[in-house]
Amino acid sequence: MARTQKRNREASEFEERVIFIHRVSKVVKGGRRFSLSALVAVGDGKGNIGLGMGKSQEVPGAIAKAVEDAKKHMFAVPVTESGSIPHQVIGHFGAGRVIMQPAIEGTGVIAGGPVRPLFELAGINNILSKSLGTNNALNMVKAAVKGLQQLESPEATAQRRGISVDEMFGRKKAK
Repeated sequence: MARTQKRNREASEFEERVIFIHRVSKVVKGGRRFSLSALVAVGDGKGNIGLGMGKSQEVPGAIAKAVEDAKKHMFAVPVTESGSIPHQVIGHFGAGRVIMQPAIEGTGVIAGGPVRPLFELAGINNILSKSLGTNNALNMVKAAVKGLQQLESPEATAQRRGISVDEMFGRKKAK
């Protein structure tokens, strides 16, 4: 009983979206064997997001495996108070490149098909993005994830440099 309640609480903590489902086939001696692969994004809307892939003979099994994989591979994304990203970044994966730029409040999520759920699940409400090089959904999404992993908050950058945030942006301290 306690396990079921814990699982329900965990399930409600994260929102999940299926990005795509592909039917893949393997040629064997007797013919072809079909299975399904699913790519799923999981996020809490507060800057934590994960991406996972699962394969199974049925759709629900593939999605369940992908959700489990996504929860294992979660990472944090720095999100500003206006619901954007701190700086411009370009993510690369294979032939895919995704350019992501911060946007002012009220812009919304300007993003192509498979990349849009990533931003929404991470809690990014204002962003401009463009995918270049490929229209393969897997490569586009993985490029966007690589780009999001490269993001660094102004506080983390200032700490790494050993200065304050005000000094980093050239602001003078009031005496």
